[in-house]
Amino acid sequence: MGLRVLAGAALLAGLGLAADADPLRIATYSPDLSRDGPGLLLRDLGREDAQVAAVVQVIAETRPDILLLTHFDWDFEGKALDAFAALLAQAGLDYPHRFAARPNSGMATGLDLNADGRFGSADDAQGFGRFTGQGGMAILSRHPIGPVTDYTDFLWRDLPGNLMPPLPEKVVAVRRLSSTAHWDAVITVADKPLHLLAMSATPPVFDGPEDLNGRRNHDELAFWLRHLPDAPFVLAGNLNLDPLDSEGRPQALAAIMAHVTDPLPRSAGGAAATGGVNARHKGDPALDTGDWPDDKPPGNLRVDYVLPAKGLKVIDSGVFWPAEGPLAKAALAASAHRLVWVELDWP
Repeated sequence: MGLRVLAGAALLAGLGLAADADPLRIATYSPDLSRDGPGLLLRDLGREDAQVAAVVQVIAETRPDILLLTHFDWDFEGKALDAFAALLAQAGLDYPHRFAARPNSGMATGLDLNADGRFGSADDAQGFGRFTGQGGMAILSRHPIGPVTDYTDFLWRDLPGNLMPPLPEKVVAVRRLSSTAHWDAVITVADKPLHLLAMSATPPVFDGPEDLNGRRNHDELAFWLRHLPDAPFVLAGNLNLDPLDSEGRPQALAAIMAHVTDPLPRSAGGAAATGGVNARHKGDPALDTGDWPDDKPPGNLRVDYVLPAKGLKVIDSGVFWPAEGPLAKAALAASAHRLVWVELDWP
């Protein structure tokens, strides 16, 4: 299975310093802090950058205690994550505990995975990416993180009942399930462990009639059905799947919903964004978390989720998408995705 358990002094430091965390706000956000080459995100974090400033403003306004970032470039020494944490600290948000590990996005395979006769393209990596770490993930927390079980090297073929389409045997032998990562991160809050099940799935589009991405998107979520901890957990991330609108296979998401509480976080901005192709959507626009052009599919969709395990008490939830004003402009400038948060009564 290739399971790795990651723990160490950096992750476990401060375990005895858990503070009162009642209520506990957990958020996921895909802030588009990914660039076209290695080191470019770190460059932008170190200079005046309007998009970076907007991302910081969104997070400072919502003030999560635990934050999962998706589509955030990873580097070996964690310099970009440290630089971003420093910017948040300047805005009054201190996240002393952080975790990131090498994602599958941009990880070279040496194979022609997309069978286009060329090697080394973004489509030939374990997960789409032009360089190692492009579009990775990171966790920032006010509370200690660790241990972290990293399932990112789990092979797609090893998932029971997988929907992998027929592929060459040499591809099947190395193809990983995660397009980005799957982490089970234990976060200790008020001396109690909470499992953050973190992921970022491939979009179920940009493929052919074999529906490779649609099948992989389904199986990335179905993975958790066999790996839910027997302990309090929150499943969070960019699932890249709307349960009612656009493309995708919603069966795995529906199965996951039997194990979690869906707080149905809403926003005024999403509720107001009903023009163009959105007028034909079946889902409640107030639940949308992705804001894409209204003149062509897919339009706005619900793709980002924070799903607490059944039995955890949800106090409040929301999608940061103001309908108007300066904060609405900041959300728009930061990313096509909107930050989603859920507040728990903990412990």
